[in-house]
Parts: sequence; structure tokens; C-alpha cells
Amino acid sequence: MTDVACDLCPHRCVIPEGAAGDCRVRVNLGGKLRATTYGRPSAVHVDPMEKKPLYHFLPGRPVFSIGTAGCNMHCRNCQNWQLSQRGGEEMETVYRAMPDELIALARDEGCEAIAYTYNDPVVFYEYVEDTAALARQAGMRNLFITAAFINREPLRRLCRVLDATNADLKAFDDAFYQSVCSTRLQPVLDALVTFREEGVWVEVTNLVIPTLNDDLALVRRMAKWLRDELGADTPLHFSRFRPMYRMQNLPATPAETLERARREALDAGLHHVYIGNLSGHEAESTYCPRDGTRLIHRVGYRIVENRLTPEGRCPTCNERIAGVWA
Repeated sequence: MTDVACDLCPHRCVIPEGAAGDCRVRVNLGGKLRATTYGRPSAVHVDPMEKKPLYHFLPGRPVFSIGTAGCNMHCRNCQNWQLSQRGGEEMETVYRAMPDELIALARDEGCEAIAYTYNDPVVFYEYVEDTAALARQAGMRNLFITAAFINREPLRRLCRVLDATNADLKAFDDAFYQSVCSTRLQPVLDALVTFREEGVWVEVTNLVIPTLNDDLALVRRMAKWLRDELGADTPLHFSRFRPMYRMQNLPATPAETLERARREALDAGLHHVYIGNLSGHEAESTYCPRDGTRLIHRVGYRIVENRLTPEGRCPTCNERIAGVWA
């Protein structure tokens, strides 16, 4: 019997014959590491780009989205726990679709981009890599929607076929990562820097959970780190928490808490700070950081008006707005 070491994520599982790693889907079969969800997505859907959320990347475009079972994090507040906290063999609904078939399906749906999402695509790495390579050849964009708990070397290799990511920075606090997610903060920060170094468009989401990560001092430290390490134009999305999974004891995040966090991040020097999961709020929209013009008016996932020029500039002051607009 030969144990297999998985070097994909910082857990660095050593997996006995016939067993799975921490993610439940990467298995030692005959002394070889296999991803049991390869070609077996459990969720396939067409979403708006804004649902990812990606606000500065091809706004309004439909995205072909796939996810599988499994995750290398175990967040007590997970909104997709029916996927993420199960192994592939536990799923009642499993589709069969190899990478070339996914490309054909995306084309049939009129999508210009494929998102690897819902659970965490880190754990179906090979499926992402092979599909993304074919998508590139077909002229499609690849979006990696992730909590970014991945080692730097495999991430660098994957970045060759990625165009954008929304990375979930759950808190700027290692104790939070350990108690709520069963992971650590530093590897996530390293991954965010790696995305930037490799030329992938980066947006960041922070789910604000009352009493756990809503301290304004943490928000300030996070915003300054994002400004200094990723750049002031990095979009930051503060998302509203709702009671979920194993965290039913806390209330939904008050709008005032999200607004205070947004003001703190703007004061720290970030140019594009959003509020999500609070449909109709003015902070869903994109504004020019120079003159304050509302450039993209959003209500929920719907774009009501887009005033950006084709070159991605403000129509009133000609400020270039960071993003991928075409």
C-alpha cells in the first residue's frame, strides 16, 4: 500500500490507499492521486457576470458556470454546503461532461466565458485546467471563483489559462480562518498576490458576519493591505451575511454595518468598493473615482445603464476605469 501526497493546497494531505484527502474528492487509487469529480459536475447553470460577482469584467455578459462536490475549506457559514461539504459519491445529481462537451454547451448557451464556481474550483483543479485550455482555444474567458486556499506553484500554472478571479477574503484575521473555516489566512494572501503577479484580473469579496469579522479595525487593515499589495483599483465587495448552514445563531448583517465598512475601505484608499446581497443599494453601482459620476447603474444582478465609453473611460472627465470591458 502506497500513501500519496497531495501538494495542491496548504493542507498537504498524505492520503492512504483508497482514502480521500481533506476535500473528500481527491482520492488515492492504486497509488495515484485521482480527482473523483473530473467530468462529473454537480451544478451547471448560466449566470450573469454580476452574480460571481465580477463588476469590472465584461459587465452584463452571461457566464456558463460549473461546480462539483467537495471543498478544502469547511466554513460554518457556507452557502453552498450541499455541494462543498460532500464527496462526489454522496451527490444525488451528477452530470457527465468532459471538457470538450462543456465548451460545446457554453457555446450553445451563447456564453463568452466559463466560471468555475459554486464549491471551490481548487479541488477540481485538473478539470478546470483542461477545460480552461480548450476554452482559451475557443476564444472564451475563464473565471476562477474561489476562496484561494491553494499553493503558489499549482496556482501559477493554472493562471496561464485564467482571465479573472473573484477571491473570497473571509477576514483579515488568522483566528477567524482557523475557527470558522478550518484553514489559515496567509496562504490566501499569498494566492491573491500570485493572481496579480500572473496578470489575472482580481476582485475580492468579504462576507461581513456580525460580531465575527465586522470590526472596523480589521476592515481598515484589510483595505490597506489590498491597496498596497493589489492596487487601489482592486474592486472590493462587502457582502451581506444571512444565517446559513452551521451558523444559524447570528442575524443578517445590518445595512449600516456594510455602509460603515465601505466608508472605511474608501477612506483607506480603495477606489471601487461595493455592497452586495442588498438589492437596490446605491453601492451596487460603479462610480468614477475622480468626479463621482455613476457609470454603471446596477439593481441586483441587472444592469440598468452603462455609461462607460467603449474604451472603459468616464464620459464626463475621461478617467480610465480599471477593468476588462471588452
